[in-house]
Amino acid sequence: MLNYNLLYCLPSSEELPDSDETPVDNQLQHLIPGLLEAILALLWANRGDWYFGVDMGIYANPNEAAIVPDGFLSLGVHRFIDEDLRLSYVLWEEKVLPRLVLEVVSQTYRGEYTKNKEDYRELGILYYIIYNPRRRRQPPLEVYQLIDDEYQLLSGNPVWLAEIGLGIGRERGTYQGITREWLYWYDENGQRFSTPEERISAAEMRAISAERRAEILAERLRLLGINPDDLS
Repeated sequence: MLNYNLLYCLPSSEELPDSDETPVDNQLQHLIPGLLEAILALLWANRGDWYFGVDMGIYANPNEAAIVPDGFLSLGVHRFIDEDLRLSYVLWEEKVLPRLVLEVVSQTYRGEYTKNKEDYRELGILYYIIYNPRRRRQPPLEVYQLIDDEYQLLSGNPVWLAEIGLGIGRERGTYQGITREWLYWYDENGQRFSTPEERISAAEMRAISAERRAEILAERLRLLGINPDDLS
């Protein structure tokens, strides 16, 4: 009897299309998940067991097209496979479902509240997040958790995601020079984690403050008749 591994008969991530060839029609669809990824890269810099994909295809079935959310988070996988990084996220290779998917609604409605939601439910995605910045009569941010095979809307801003160990919420801020409402990660106490730009700015301010304190000290020493250069 011939023995073979079924995985050998399936296409690999290198052979599958790495996107659905549909360009984003709103810059926010790229910037918002990109910001979340950048914050995680700082927050979890010492961890290698996570991956955040942006506009990347998720393949659940080799005979069907990929599902391409604006962003998704997987835990328990290698963040980096090799220097070429991932081309797509293939479930029969990864063997781990994404824990969270994010859709940013643009001017062109793409079934975020209907078809996509059902697709993610059938796939078994634990958290499904929809962000629609143009919504006025209903909350722009909706966070759903899969409970008993149905998506249940979670309340709050930020919303704590216990199975991930992070909260997600919306708040006004500045990213890449753009001041508007963004999505951020939060800790269990509702404190927002800093962005890379904010950390750089804070470090620069600390450096300026330290330099100014040194100048003030030097001035006081000179008033006392002490040359600060002689102390170095």
